[in-house]
Amino acid sequence: MERLKGKTALITGAARGLGAAIAARFVEEGASVIINDLRLESAQATAKTLGGHGVSADVADSASVAAMFEEVKKLTPHLDILVNNVGIAPANLAENVTEEDFDNTLRLNLKGTFFTAQAAGKIMIKQNYGRIINMSSQAGFIALDEESIYCMTKAAINHLTRNLASEWAKYNITVNAVAPTFIETPGTEPWLKDPEFRQSVVDRIPLGRIGKPVEVAGAVVFLASDAASLITGDIMLIDGGWTAR
Repeated sequence: MERLKGKTALITGAARGLGAAIAARFVEEGASVIINDLRLESAQATAKTLGGHGVSADVADSASVAAMFEEVKKLTPHLDILVNNVGIAPANLAENVTEEDFDNTLRLNLKGTFFTAQAAGKIMIKQNYGRIINMSSQAGFIALDEESIYCMTKAAINHLTRNLASEWAKYNITVNAVAPTFIETPGTEPWLKDPEFRQSVVDRIPLGRIGKPVEVAGAVVFLASDAASLITGDIMLIDGGWTAR
C-alpha cells in the first residue's frame, strides 16, 4: 500500500526482534529506514537486508544520542518518524532488585526514550512535521510479578507520551505509544520456551495465543501513517484482550 512512501524513519534497537520487524514493515510501506543498535555492525547488517542505513548509539547516553543524530542529518534531509524501541526487562522479586538493575532499567527505558525523542523532536519542530511512536507494554497498565521496575518504567513512558503529545501538537508532531503483550522475539524466548510459563501467559490472553512481531509492526505503521493524523497522546494496547479482563 506504501502508506509511508517518501518518509524516513529512525528505529532504535532494530537490529533484531521487534525493531527489525517494524523496520521491515516500514520498508514494505515505502519508507526509508535508519536502523539503530548499540553495535554498529549489527545495525549495518540489518540495514543492508532492508536497503537502509545503520547507525550506532547508546540511547541512554545523551552525548551518544547527539552524535547519532548528527549522522542521521548527514543521511537524510528530513526525519519523519521515530520509533523508540529500545528497552530491557531484568526479572527479579522486588525485595531482591539491585541498584544496578534499577539504574540500568531506568537508564535505557526512560532516559533513552526521552533523550532520543528530544533529539528527534528538535528536527521535527523545525520541519513542522513528525511522528513519534514509543514502545510501552501492557506492563504499564498491570502488575507483573518480578517486573516491578520494568512495569514502573512502562507506566512512566505512557505518561511521557501524553506530555510530549500535548507539548508538541502545535508543531504538527504526533506522539503515541504501543503497548504489546508477550511477543515471540529473541528477548522473550528464554521465558516462553518454558512450557509451564508459556501456558500461564496464554491462559491470561482471551485470544489464546502469544503475539507475533508483525502484529505490533502493523500498529506502528498505522500510527506513523496519515491515517492516524488525528491521533496523539494515545497508548494502543496490543495484548489480545489481557487487560480487558
